[in-house]
Amino acid sequence: MNSMTPKSKCTNSYFRERIKGYEELEELALDLRWTWNHSTDKLWADLEPTLWEMTKNPWLVLQTVSREKLENRLNDPKFCGQLKEILEFNRAKNAETTWFQKNHQQTPLKSIAYFSMEYMLCEALPIYSGGLGNVAGDQLKSASDLGIPVVAVGLLYQQGYFRQFIDNNGSQMALYPYNDPGQLPITPLRRENGEWLRLEINLPGYSIWIRTWQVKVGRTHLYLLDSNDAANFPAYRGITSELYGGGPDLRIKQEMILGIGGWRLLNELGIQPQVCHLNEGHAAFAILERARSYMKTNSVPFDVALEVTRAGNLFTTHTAVAAGFDRFSPFIMQQHFERYVRNQLGISVNDLMGLGRQNPNDQNEFFNMAYLAIRGSGRINAVSRLHAQVSKQLFQPLFWRWPQSEVPISYVTNGVHMPTWDSVASDAVWSTSCGKNRWLNETEELQFDLQKVPKETLWEMRNANRKALIEFARNRLSKQLAASGAKIEDIEKAKYVFDPNVLTLGFARRFAAYKRPNMLLHNPERLVAILTNPQRPVQLIVAGKAHPADGIGQAMIQEWTNFIRRPEVKGHVMFLSDYDMNLTSYLVQGVDVWLNTPRRPWEACGTSGMKILVNGGLNLSELDGWWAEAYSPEVGWAIGDMQEHGENPYWDAVEANALYTTLERDVISQFYTRNSEGFPEIWTAKMRESMAKLTPKYSANRAVRQYTEEYYLPLADNFAKRQADQGKDGKQIVEWRGKLDKKWPSLKICDFRYATNESHYFFDLQACLDDLDPHAVRIELFAEGNNSSAPEIYEMEMTKQLPGMPGAYLYSAKIPAKRPANHFSPRIIPKYSDVAVPLEANHILWQH
Repeated sequence: MNSMTPKSKCTNSYFRERIKGYEELEELALDLRWTWNHSTDKLWADLEPTLWEMTKNPWLVLQTVSREKLENRLNDPKFCGQLKEILEFNRAKNAETTWFQKNHQQTPLKSIAYFSMEYMLCEALPIYSGGLGNVAGDQLKSASDLGIPVVAVGLLYQQGYFRQFIDNNGSQMALYPYNDPGQLPITPLRRENGEWLRLEINLPGYSIWIRTWQVKVGRTHLYLLDSNDAANFPAYRGITSELYGGGPDLRIKQEMILGIGGWRLLNELGIQPQVCHLNEGHAAFAILERARSYMKTNSVPFDVALEVTRAGNLFTTHTAVAAGFDRFSPFIMQQHFERYVRNQLGISVNDLMGLGRQNPNDQNEFFNMAYLAIRGSGRINAVSRLHAQVSKQLFQPLFWRWPQSEVPISYVTNGVHMPTWDSVASDAVWSTSCGKNRWLNETEELQFDLQKVPKETLWEMRNANRKALIEFARNRLSKQLAASGAKIEDIEKAKYVFDPNVLTLGFARRFAAYKRPNMLLHNPERLVAILTNPQRPVQLIVAGKAHPADGIGQAMIQEWTNFIRRPEVKGHVMFLSDYDMNLTSYLVQGVDVWLNTPRRPWEACGTSGMKILVNGGLNLSELDGWWAEAYSPEVGWAIGDMQEHGENPYWDAVEANALYTTLERDVISQFYTRNSEGFPEIWTAKMRESMAKLTPKYSANRAVRQYTEEYYLPLADNFAKRQADQGKDGKQIVEWRGKLDKKWPSLKICDFRYATNESHYFFDLQACLDDLDPHAVRIELFAEGNNSSAPEIYEMEMTKQLPGMPGAYLYSAKIPAKRPANHFSPRIIPKYSDVAVPLEANHILWQH
């Protein structure tokens, strides 16, 4: 795939050159397959047990372990046998014929470039904040499992997202530890001659050097860029310092490095993707650089290059509110892009601004990265069914006069990489019932295999998972209290809190107002009664971060810490600080019920509740995001009425009371209802249904296969057509749309009439098209759908050109008379083969 094969050299060459077998350990540590194949865990724990338990970073273990211990282990036949077995397994997996090879080998799709601002792959590589990174990381892992040819691009942050510390007063403190690249499981990208591959990116008035790195994720590779190069002016070395830190000036520089620098890196590596997948709008500048690269190669102007390359671009939006999109002032855009667009793209800054504005002619409107992503992509998708409806509403201003139902946004509901999030006990159950390779091919049949598992087996697994969580939580809480300066007796008591046999709830997420993390505290006394019921006790683990600039979110954390200090709830609830991937793993494996209380419809999808499915946990959630389409009474519980109520305190109170009632009446009752042998029949039945029906459906395996078959393959086909003959189709589409722009104001619909019989309507109209080619448009009858059904659309047939009336044509249609005729409205829309309307041509004319 690469004309220039990137090389990396071990930074710990002292060991590699002197200890036989070190290279094999290095190979194992630098392939993040270990994040979902836990057979290597014992090896790293054997080398440095304490460090491994604290960091889950095998590369750091190798940097830290003594020469004597390495030699000792590598001379141990048992250790070497395990090492050899794991390496052979990994190499065999990489050589296996994959799902993609078996099903889609003979296609134009050879490479997909995946761009994201963050990736959650493992705790050893902390370059993530939350849900967006979770989706990106899990999709990379599933792409590896399925053999889908993805290469990913991101940024290497010197500090990443902040680390959370709760002080002795219960307040959140933000810490920014340094990410030492030498201790991360990454390697520098090097050219054939050993030179570090560095890119020079021009910014206003100066240029910066970008260092490049690679991360091996099974079969896939993630390429990271960072600005902390010694050749840079000190102020510029910090551009990639923090994830989601700083102001607009820092953010636009980061996004230029990601989009423009990222695409240039792919060119340097000889990678020529057919599809570019933008995971949120942060990377939208890749659209410009991809077009620039095509311009240079094919000697075409920017508008043609954009027309060709957009056919291979996919934009996934994760945002449910307009304020969530990155926006930049005209001044900042002028400052950073004037030379780039003039010298590299051959257009003006005003032309560029038009791509990112609702009204291209409004000189005061800010530049919206999501708008650029839409105008530069061939397809757009949301991340759940409900989110698609929300996104259609958000982006309708770009498709003025088009019905909201036809705003061109489809959806792929997110999924999570189940092998990353399952526990050892859960993996054993799934392996026995569904096989070791269950996530490497289609998953639709797994439901029937899992439904055969005895409920007693599932309950044994659930108890083991809960016990492991409580042991972890005790240890983490005691360390947390010690770090905050708590009393010795409180630190010691923390080592014994919670009961492994008690119903355990989990509530962990970003502390933001729309997620309503304090809904459980609406009536503190009622919550106390739920937690402390002597016959049916409940224990609750809370975790989550508030952005350092979010005072409201931090106040909510303070409210929880104050509640937890009440004497009557001690031992029933804890707040675990620094919500990270390691903590997430234990929580999703161990809790019995996962709580989620967002304000509908602001949770675009949500993936935390998906992670508990594979482990036999159950969901109790607002009917928002993924749960709005996944919920049924046999798999979990729900609150909400499927309606939107805005920021209404009254409705918040209604739903809080509903949450308490559901816990008391249903959740707690079903958990503690046991048969004569002390076995929870009802609970385990619900567990089995949830695991069987939902786990395959909300896995990243399903999501990535869906992306491949519904988006990547069609986009690659369309891109191949447009770039043929040096972009001949792209040039023709530009000419066609230019004619539409010029002629559209003069088009008219005249003399619209209909007749009817008992079963059909007969519609006729005259269309005055000036001298526009009638094949460039489509005449339709449109009626909105009833009760959320799809709209009814019928194309009218041109029957003749009207004599003596240049540019006038008669159109007719016969349709079933199933609804009143006045429900149908005639319209003219653009028509061109393989052009997505209205995404690529949003002209529309209705009868006045």
